[in-house]
Amino acid sequence: MHRRRRTALALSAAALVAAPLLTACGDEAHPGAAAVVGGERITVAQLQSRVQEVRAAQRSATEKSGQYAQAVEKTGGLTRDTLQSLVLDRVLHRAATDAGVTVSRKEVQGLRGNLEKQAGGAKALEAGWLQQYNIPASRIDESLRTEIEAQKLYSELGADPNTEQGQAEFWAALSKASKALNIDLNPRYGEWDVTKSRRVDVRTPWVRDATRA
Repeated sequence: MHRRRRTALALSAAALVAAPLLTACGDEAHPGAAAVVGGERITVAQLQSRVQEVRAAQRSATEKSGQYAQAVEKTGGLTRDTLQSLVLDRVLHRAATDAGVTVSRKEVQGLRGNLEKQAGGAKALEAGWLQQYNIPASRIDESLRTEIEAQKLYSELGADPNTEQGQAEFWAALSKASKALNIDLNPRYGEWDVTKSRRVDVRTPWVRDATRA
């Protein structure tokens, strides 16, 4: 289902390397913000709320099996991965918009219907996406819209998602969008690599490793 989740986008989040939890001694440039994207803030509260949505869904899904602790352990980097997705989705949307791409509700519903058939029903699809992509049921439509945007962007670029050249053209468009959005992450979460359109870890003199404290 990972191929179906974002075949075209090929999220780099899967390649993220887990890092120690960081706490910043000075966040004056990012008061209450986890990231600023195109002048719009993704607040720490919003990020934490999205993480809690996933945790609540995991807790509900594992209520009978008692495997909630295992689910949490497997998703130890959830906060960083969630911020990665929140920012990358905005980057993709900017690139798609610049290319004239639009997505209708009908298209989203159509894709969801097809995926539900392939998965064996709505509940099976919801369970699969939560387990594999950390996406709760209430966020699946948003994710599908992003997937369709990615597919359409490939098409507008005349790029083949199955070739290295096509993927390079796609990510070049995202890199251009990243630069235009002037993305600024709170250093406790790392920084944004505009070339690769992904979050990366960063060390600064005024950020300490909380796991060593």
